[in-house]
Order: sequence, then structure tokens, then C-alpha cells
Amino acid sequence: MSQVQGRRGSRTRTTLVSLIVTATALAACGSSGSSNAKSSTSSRPSSAATGPVVKTLGTGVDANSIKLGIALVDFSTIAAATDLTRTKQEQEAAYNAFIDDINQHGGINGRKIVPVYKYYSPLGGAAVGIMVVCTALTEDQNVFAVVGTFVDFSGDAQTCVAKREKRILITLYLTGATIDKSPAGMIVTPGDIPERAASILVQLLQRQHTLDGKTVAVMGDVTRKTVVTDTIVPALQKAGVKLGTTALLNIGTTGDFTAAMAQLNGVIERWKGEHVNAVFLSGDLASNKPFVETVKQQLPDALLLADTADVLSQAQQVQQSGVKPNPYEGILTAGGLTAQEEDQSAPWKYCAGIYKAQTGRDAPDAEHTIKNAAGKIDDAHGAISDACSMISMFQNIMLKLGQYPNNENWVSTVNSYGNIATRGLGPYASIHTGKYTADDNWRLQEYDPTLGDTGEWKPVTPLQNISG
Repeated sequence: MSQVQGRRGSRTRTTLVSLIVTATALAACGSSGSSNAKSSTSSRPSSAATGPVVKTLGTGVDANSIKLGIALVDFSTIAAATDLTRTKQEQEAAYNAFIDDINQHGGINGRKIVPVYKYYSPLGGAAVGIMVVCTALTEDQNVFAVVGTFVDFSGDAQTCVAKREKRILITLYLTGATIDKSPAGMIVTPGDIPERAASILVQLLQRQHTLDGKTVAVMGDVTRKTVVTDTIVPALQKAGVKLGTTALLNIGTTGDFTAAMAQLNGVIERWKGEHVNAVFLSGDLASNKPFVETVKQQLPDALLLADTADVLSQAQQVQQSGVKPNPYEGILTAGGLTAQEEDQSAPWKYCAGIYKAQTGRDAPDAEHTIKNAAGKIDDAHGAISDACSMISMFQNIMLKLGQYPNNENWVSTVNSYGNIATRGLGPYASIHTGKYTADDNWRLQEYDPTLGDTGEWKPVTPLQNISG
């Protein structure tokens, strides 16, 4: 599912948000751098504080502890609808490993982290939904910050935490629009956002002359309208690319694709008349299997592009089901480390080393698929890398912040941080004023179904540090 940098920096594995998309669809149908693993103590950063702005303690902080909310998906609620899973046991084991390691080495500036776990169902209408988790962690538990796989396509839940409840949020699967709804610096991610990923993808494609002579149509869900109209289309226009009709589909997350599929079939007829031979997919909803399969059935020679490497989850599930040709074969995106590169990276060795020291178990790598007794893909690797990247990011910022954890000092520290490519966040990562996404690892990559167990990303260009 994820990569060390948050799923982040590497962007080479299946991801939680794709699982949610798949699960909702099937349900409706009835169906980052440190040194190395053995040097976790010596690689521990010093608490070089930037100096307090406000000498008070924030909510959830006392002289000895910092209360940290951890929001996670309850995969048992979508067990019948997805082939991938993370158990509660392995998710909590992952977070506890990194939290316990910090606490055993003096905590954060002398304060120990006290985790509060809350699980939610990503299926619409569930009794324990993500908005309930926001209230439970902030109003009931009074946590200082929230971390975890906190996914809400509307952005309402993230805004609930960071704006309404005024709590720090470190999570994944964000958009720039969601971050902008809350005070600057209150939401940060060890990963990336689609606006930035889309812009970088266009840059990389332009350098390779991939789109020369192509007519490109952009397709996304209506929730991605700002990404499509304000980022992708202008970037393609600036690059001098000929454009076809833009399609914004009413997909939603209920899993009823009837209306969206009718829209897509209609727009494909227009694309045929416009001689569209490349389709730029924006977001996990538009890159879901039913839509990609329809596009490739009717436009078999069209080049597919995606502004999210999360399409790997869909591609791998198609490959596992034995569908040939795989409609995702050759799809291009902006990515980071390959699975093999990640497994050999200093950040992953750091994360895996701490996990082994705390649990006594080897951390599953990124290169191999593990199936449980029920035949589902066990994504313990993703749980570990997500936990490592987010807890490491929290620790880095808090150590630099100093003795007075509160919102004002947090924001000041984030805005002045700079290079944060240490321990679980690397090899390239930075945050500062106006840039709250740490991931700076980028390359052009394509899906090759012949790699690994179920296909992997294949590098097209060298890895680059793109921080601007």
C-alpha cells in the first residue's frame, strides 16, 4: 500500500484510498532517511528548537505526556468488497512500535506520547464514520494532534479536525483545496497532493516529448474539478498540448456508477470525433477499474496518464484476476522510488529496524505480495510505512518546536522547517511556508504487469529532487 515517505514519497504500492474506492464500488454492486536499521538510537535527531512563540501548553499536553489521536480504517467493514486488508492488530502494532521507540528514548522533549486509537468505516452511512472520529478524538479525548489514514474525499472531516476543532492533522490522500480550507500549517503530509503531482507529471511528460502529436482529454470526478480546471488543463495548455473535451463525471463514493458511466460513454463519442488518443485521469475515482476498462475498450490505442500513483492498486487487482490485456498496462504517472529501491533505502531500513526491535518480527517488504489465510492481500507493509512516516514527521517537528507544544509554535516551526528528509522521510523531503507536502521524490514511471507478483511501476526517468 504505501511507501516510507508516506505513501507517499515512493508512491509504488497499493494505497488505502484505492481500497476505499474499490470497496464502495463492489459493495454497491452486491458483492522516507536515517542511517540504518541497527542505528536507530544514533540516528535519533536532537531537539534543536526554533524557540517558542507562545510559552503555554496546547490541548492534550501536560508536563509528562502528549495525547495523540490515531485514526484508522476498520477493514472488517469492507472485507466482503476488497481483496486487500490491514488488520487492527497489525495497524496498532505498527504505530505502537514507533511510539514505543520514541517513549523508550526519552519521549519528545521529555514527554511521552499517549496514543488514542479510533477506527472508522469508509462506507457511506456507517454508524462509525469519519466525522464521528473527528469529534471523538478532539472533543471527547482532547488530543493534541491527529495522525493516520484519515480519508474523506469532500475534505469535511479534515477541516473538522484542523479548522473547527483547531487540532493539528498529519495524514495522507489530501488535496490542495482541502489543505487550504484550514489555517496554514495545521495540516501537513509526508506525501503529496494531486495539484502538485499533476503539474510535475506534465513537466516530466513535456521533457520526454511524450505528448507530441497527441490530443489529450482530461477526465476526473466532479470532486476534482479544481484540480482539473485550475491545474491540469492550464498546465497542458501551457505545454502547447492539443486538448479534447474535458469530462467531469458524477462518480461519487456510493458505488453506483450508472449515471457516471452514461456520462463517460457520451463523452467518449465526442473524443472519437476529436481524435483523442491520450486520456489524463485525475484522482482515484476516475481511475477506478470500470472507467479505465470502458475507456480502453472504446479507445484501445489511447495512452493513459494519471495524476496519482494509487492506480497501481487497481492495476494489480486486475492483473491478479487474470484479465488480459490489462487495461492499465503502460499507464504513466509521476512517481518515486521503485519497490526494490525502497526496500534498499535508508528510510525503510530505519523503519524496518525499529519495527523488528519493538515487535520481534521482520517487516514485510514492498516487493512481495503476502496473502492471508482467506486469500486476501495482507498490507502489513503499508501499515508499517504509513505509521513510520507520520510518527517520524510528528516527532521531527515536535523536537524542533521545543518545550511548549501548541498550535502557534507548531505553525511557526512548520513554516520555517525546510529540509525534513530524515529518518522515515526521505530521501528528498521538505516543508515550509506555503508547502505542506513533504514529498520531493519524483520520476516518470509506467505500469508494467510483468514485474513482481502482480505488476509494478517501471522507471522511465531517473529519480529527481523536485522541491520547488
